Amino acid sequence: MTMKRMAIEIGMGTDIRGADYTKAAVRALRDALWHNSLNVADAVGKPVDSMVVEVLIGVPKPDLVDKAEVLKVLPHGTGTVKVYEGGLEIFNDAGTGSTVLAHAAAIVRLDI
Repeated sequence: MTMKRMAIEIGMGTDIRGADYTKAAVRALRDALWHNSLNVADAVGKPVDSMVVEVLIGVPKPDLVDKAEVLKVLPHGTGTVKVYEGGLEIFNDAGTGSTVLAHAAAIVRLDI
C-alpha cells in the first residue's frame, strides 16, 4: 500500500500581546483542525489513529516554535511538524511588544 493524501486543513492563529510564537502556532493548528471532522479513515475501514499528519507552520521566527507543543494538538494519528519562515509580526506603536500571526497546514495521509 501507499500513503495517500486525504485532506489538507488550513488555519491561522495569533498571540495578540505576548509575542509567543508557540502559542500562535498551536492556535493556528487548532483553527485548522477544529473546523473539520474527518471521516476518511472510517470511510476506508482504517482506524483514526492510522492517520499520518504532516503539520506545516509559518511564522516570522521559526526557531521560536516548540514543535513538541504543536504536535500535542493532534487528536488522532501520528505526526511531524515543520516550521518555515512566514506569518506576520506586528509591532505596537511603542515598539515594546508585538502581535504574532502563524499559519498552519495539516496534511492528512492514510496508507491505502
